[in-house]
Amino acid sequence: MKDRRTLIYLILISMFLISMLALLASAESSTQSGAKSYVLYNPELNLFLSEKNMNMRLPMASTTKILTALIAIEKLNPDEPITITKESVGIEGSSVYLAEGDVITVRDLIYSVLLQSANDASVALALRIGGTIESFAEMMNTRASEIGATDTNFENPHGLDSDNHYTTAKDLALIAAAALSNDTFRKIASTQKYSFNIGDKTRCLVNHNKLLSQYDGCIGVKTGYTKRCGRCLVSAAYRDGITLVAVTLSDPNDWQDHKKLLDLGFSSLQSIDLKKVANIPDSLPVIYGCKDSVKICVRDSERYYITKNDSEAPKIAVNLIPYVTNSVKAGDALGEIIITEENNTKRIDIIAQEDVRAKGNKFPLFAK
Repeated sequence: MKDRRTLIYLILISMFLISMLALLASAESSTQSGAKSYVLYNPELNLFLSEKNMNMRLPMASTTKILTALIAIEKLNPDEPITITKESVGIEGSSVYLAEGDVITVRDLIYSVLLQSANDASVALALRIGGTIESFAEMMNTRASEIGATDTNFENPHGLDSDNHYTTAKDLALIAAAALSNDTFRKIASTQKYSFNIGDKTRCLVNHNKLLSQYDGCIGVKTGYTKRCGRCLVSAAYRDGITLVAVTLSDPNDWQDHKKLLDLGFSSLQSIDLKKVANIPDSLPVIYGCKDSVKICVRDSERYYITKNDSEAPKIAVNLIPYVTNSVKAGDALGEIIITEENNTKRIDIIAQEDVRAKGNKFPLFAK
């Protein structure tokens, strides 16, 4: 009887230990990614909030097309029609099934690249811009270097496997952030559905990026996959003045990992509306000028970013003149916001947004 009770106790203890191990494994999986490499990046602070092997060179599949689309937006008129040549037809992988002689606008090709991940559309744009794939790849490498992605090499515009075609998670985040700073790119990358006509045929595109409908604030960016590269994903989200870019390379669970990374970022950062917090008015009165008031703003950005785990909140003080006398020009400093964090002090100018011409020249430029 005693042996039987001992056996029951051992079984119960074993079941308890197994359940605890399962809970620990679950907790660990909620904070770790199975990606070979990943980063979480905040462009406003130029801050990498989380990373794993972010400088590891890896192939990136169709996330390549982020830079292809950006260069096309920067170089071409979106309404320009392009006649498809045989070099752009029948490219393996994702496609919008272009045929030789089709006439399609640059805009529709870019939508095809970013939503449908169309390799044929990527080649068509590359040939229009660079003349050859090799020449366009050189342009891609030059543009990547300008962005700061100096550990990257492109050999094609689509990301199909190539021995010397690689990037890093860090570089890809920088490229994505640069692309998102372009309003046209940002609009296209965040579009879920798009239709266009080629002749009498209508093509309907559905964005491959499921996070656009699954994650609050998602604004892009691009999926990618080949057997050699594995699953690659660049995502971005914007909330309350904060932009986050997440990159995973070779990640079998990329959708869930990106949600966790973006959640981490939004829980770690805070955006402060300086104009609101510092109680900055929209304008200042003008004495002896040709206008009664001058519009004012905070130079560069009216938002200031802090990490939520800072030991104490920043102290914010304002030094602003009560009124303006005589002439001012747009950009002239009329005061400043003083931000103190621990032992660091930052001063941000409050400036005039417009010119105001004086009625005469008797009076000093600013009130004292």
